[in-house]
Amino acid sequence: MTSLRAALPGIAFGVFALASLAATPARSEAMILVDADSGKVLRAENATYPWYPASTTKLMTLYMALSAVRDQRITFDTLFTVSRNANSQAPTKMGFPVGIQVTVDNALKMMMVKSANDMAVLLAEGISGSVDAFAEEMTDTAHKLGMTESNFVNPNGLPADGQITSARDLAILARALIREFPQYASYWHIPAIQWGKRVVRNYNPLLGRYPGADGMKTGFICASGFNLVATATRDNKHLIAVVLGAPSGAVRAIKAAELLERGFSQNPLAWLTPSLGTVDALTPMDATPPNLKDEMCGNHRKRPHAEDEDIDADSGGGQTTADMNQTRSFLLSALQAPTNPVLLSDLGPITPVRVYTGPTRTPGQLANMPAAEDDAAEPGRKK
Repeated sequence: MTSLRAALPGIAFGVFALASLAATPARSEAMILVDADSGKVLRAENATYPWYPASTTKLMTLYMALSAVRDQRITFDTLFTVSRNANSQAPTKMGFPVGIQVTVDNALKMMMVKSANDMAVLLAEGISGSVDAFAEEMTDTAHKLGMTESNFVNPNGLPADGQITSARDLAILARALIREFPQYASYWHIPAIQWGKRVVRNYNPLLGRYPGADGMKTGFICASGFNLVATATRDNKHLIAVVLGAPSGAVRAIKAAELLERGFSQNPLAWLTPSLGTVDALTPMDATPPNLKDEMCGNHRKRPHAEDEDIDADSGGGQTTADMNQTRSFLLSALQAPTNPVLLSDLGPITPVRVYTGPTRTPGQLANMPAAEDDAAEPGRKK
């Protein structure tokens, strides 16, 4: 790791907007940019440093579920039942009552877009019988993929000392998803889901704004800071950017967009840059993950973050339309820096994907299904 840092002393990942966005001093973060096709590392900083994955863990849960479908152990129409354990998970979650059934397809959509912790547990228990068994399988599978720094104890990334990964490992995982399951790519770039009358936008703000953005997953817990695995494709070039430990959701998006932009830009002097090799060849680092809890969620903050607050904390923590629009306007203005005024475009109209409980429904059945039928399955809703 020392040699890696020494080889890259001058890498700058920010833009002019970063100075105003990040009020805290310079801090430890981990980043990597990888070519998805070749596995070549284009940029790296602390890429093999152990880190808490937060909700980027759900990419591993997605990989496990898609593998189970491929191996014909389950189908997308398979119904799993919400258990007490799933129901008791901390937000963010769907909050379905115990006994409600959800198809694998709908659970995956809710998990990937809303980052629903209860849906991750529902999938884990349905596929492997228990969270512990599923987590053990997650770790074994991760190691087979080459994610040698990763260890999992739950399927959703909620705080746990043994839940560890690295930017390198998450890039390996993203690459495995892209290469092994291209037919299911829609799961990691759904722009929004509609549950009843409510529309929930994907927490990844690059989707619909950064040209070519097509996935994958955000994450936040106090110990990890704001994490993002982002993918984008342009002119048959597919890139993976991983940012771990950013001080806010806006900053992590800026850093990921800048990494991707550097990768897509043609640099005539690129041949002068020393090769960093491939992502799987980077040497793992034996260290303890940094714990950013005091920095991210300490009492010194005007509004301390909540655990697993996967939307940008600058929005106020709610999911109302006003809050989300305020966050996105702030992010957009920050990303449109003088050096690159068209880095992100305005957020255009989207068509949300309908999600629901119960058995799989035909398009005709969905079209005729009243919104109240969805709302009735949610606790706290008047029937």
